Formats: sequence, C-alpha cells, structure tokens
Amino acid sequence: MSIEQTIKDQIQSNSILLYMKGNPDAPQCGFSARATQVLMACGKRFAYVDILSNPEIRANLPQISNWPTFPQLFINGELIGGCDIITEMHEKGELQALVDKAGADA
Repeated sequence: MSIEQTIKDQIQSNSILLYMKGNPDAPQCGFSARATQVLMACGKRFAYVDILSNPEIRANLPQISNWPTFPQLFINGELIGGCDIITEMHEKGELQALVDKAGADA
C-alpha cells in the first residue's frame, strides 16, 4: 500500500484524527500540546498519528491535505485545520459541535 493510500485510509477510518508531534500524553511541540488539550476538553475519544515516528507521513501529508504545518485535525474525513483554527473554533463553541457529531457518528 502506498503512503498516500495509508494516509487516506487513516483519515477515512477515524472520525476524529489528529496528526501531531508526539502523542497526547507527551506532545513534542507546543502547538500539538494545545491541540490535544482542546480536543480533550471536548470530551470525546480521538485517534492520533505521531508524525515524528512516521517520517513518510510527515513528508507526504502536507501534499495530500494542502496544509503545510502540524498538527492537522481531521473530523469525518475533512481537514479542520491546525492549532490556531482548532483553538479559535473551540473558543467559539464550533469545535464542540463538530466533535459531538463525529462522536455520535462513530
């Protein structure tokens, strides 16, 4: 399976998926730490992929998603954005609604 297909399968197989540096218990950058905190505050389980231990995903995901930086949050197969967008949506209550719907669909 190609790395592109692997990424597409991950995105489609997980209703809430965060590509991040490190893992939720030990984020390896401030942006990943903030994104993880925001998602945890929404109270639903989410999947993650550590791009530091998956260099092929780290190298190829930006071309697939058309988003150059990490973390990257996908909900129901759609790119939501990075840390700033996730944080802003959370502050407005918009992220909670998306997460709740994705959790209900899972």
